[in-house]
Amino acid sequence: MIEMSSNFIHDIIDADLAEGREDHVHTRFPPEPNGYLHIGSAKAIYINYFTSRKYGGKFNLRYDDTNPSKEDTEYVDSIYEDLHWLGAIPDGGIFYGSDYFDDCYKYAEKLIMDGKAYVCDLSAEELREYRGTLTEPGKNSPYRDRTPEENLDLFRRMRDGEFPDGSKTLRAKIDMASPNMNMRDPAIYRIVRAHHHRQGDKWCIYPLYDYAHPIQDATENITHSLCSLEFENHRPLYDWVVDNIGFEKKPHQYEFARLNVTHTVMSKRYLRYLVENDLVDGWDDPRMPTLCGMRRRGYTPDAIFEFVRRAGIAKADSLVDYELLEYCIREELNRTALRRVAILDPIKVKITNYPEDKVEYFELPNHPKEPDLGTRKVPFTSEILIDREDFSDNPPPKFFRMKEGGEVRLMGAYIVKCNEIIKDEEGNIVEIRCTADLETGCGNPVDGRKVKGTIHWLSEVGAEDVTVMHYDKLFTIKNVKDIPEDKTYNDYLNPDSVQKISGAKIEKGTDMTPGTKYQFVRLGYYVVDSKHEGTFNRVVSLKDSYKPE
Repeated sequence: MIEMSSNFIHDIIDADLAEGREDHVHTRFPPEPNGYLHIGSAKAIYINYFTSRKYGGKFNLRYDDTNPSKEDTEYVDSIYEDLHWLGAIPDGGIFYGSDYFDDCYKYAEKLIMDGKAYVCDLSAEELREYRGTLTEPGKNSPYRDRTPEENLDLFRRMRDGEFPDGSKTLRAKIDMASPNMNMRDPAIYRIVRAHHHRQGDKWCIYPLYDYAHPIQDATENITHSLCSLEFENHRPLYDWVVDNIGFEKKPHQYEFARLNVTHTVMSKRYLRYLVENDLVDGWDDPRMPTLCGMRRRGYTPDAIFEFVRRAGIAKADSLVDYELLEYCIREELNRTALRRVAILDPIKVKITNYPEDKVEYFELPNHPKEPDLGTRKVPFTSEILIDREDFSDNPPPKFFRMKEGGEVRLMGAYIVKCNEIIKDEEGNIVEIRCTADLETGCGNPVDGRKVKGTIHWLSEVGAEDVTVMHYDKLFTIKNVKDIPEDKTYNDYLNPDSVQKISGAKIEKGTDMTPGTKYQFVRLGYYVVDSKHEGTFNRVVSLKDSYKPE
């Protein structure tokens, strides 16, 4: 189980508990169901879920479904699936922001009657003009001084569908001269005629997030509302809503830096664009930073959470190397993945001094460092396959794999010597002919000669066809925030981000259950694809020079 390192959020909670401001911890994860969760979502889940676990508290899942035009039950289902896959079980309950629409409406009427909210007729363009700038204060709306009775009547007529979409908003009456733009009489309700995935057509007015979210937190008795740094300037409005509605138990919002990863885009809008324009193989494309894509790629919850842990929890933004994520899964799979032999680009080798009708079996370990995982028997015959890159007819210096006139060990079997190369009319190698030192099965030459190279192999009778997919980074640029103004994400899509290898070979009888992971000996870590039968996706290469700090 991943352990959560102590951080500034825990320091705040420790002080709250010690000084009696709180007697328990209750957190929540509030995703908007307008797309699939991604690696950035995993950080928010990690912080909220493991914080609740550390303090023996509760953890809620709450769908922020206050924007019906962008939401879909497909996303609702995917969020639930991803959360359970990560093991972050919402033991505090599963809720929907739309569950609180009646409460939001009731509290809006209270704010109106308290003189703290008013119906405004300014258009969206006029609202922007009246709002002011970072250096100039805003101007009061000409509708700001309507009486509570007039505002209540207009608000109820908004609810009843009397006015067109966008023609009126309900605004909080705060301070148009506030240095915080979010406090300049922000809109808290707008008119939107859109079918809601849970509420149907009951409502034609919807609360905005900054108004609804603190109400949801307070209603669920959330103690610590932990969110990303982009909401830091929204915290005064969060507190204003909680204070002016008059909740007895007040949640408090705290912010942490988002997870930014090299060569990766976290924008759900753009990820949706990739899917809708068939630039990727769906939301679960193994190149995507979505959790379902990472699951299909072969990443595990432990590796993802370990990556988040190593990346750290802080207030300052940072850019984390994608290679750290690869390091985390490589470390895990090195410990856990069974070994199998695969030949990605097979070339035929004929053992001329081995009986053609003989089948011999050699035992190979399922895991060289875990003898309890046992061994498996691999057949050996006079015709075997090796990877084309393990042979050279024009070898460079210190090439210790197969070459004409040279000897090489077949992993776990005989030492063979290359004697002849057969080529077709176009000069392509179609067969290599060798002789085996039949005294060296699983052993060394009796005359003491040294053979430096070892290569993997499969007999033709012991191999079956598979397709292998090699994936690379989706974007060529390291930091997507560095994209020039005259360029877009599309300009940096990696044209070589996927390579399909057909006609590869794998040990016959290999378990092809989707999600099963292996180390292909000398090649890397692979997972059985969950979408395309007979296909392996490379999770990560075998070795890399990256070392975490």
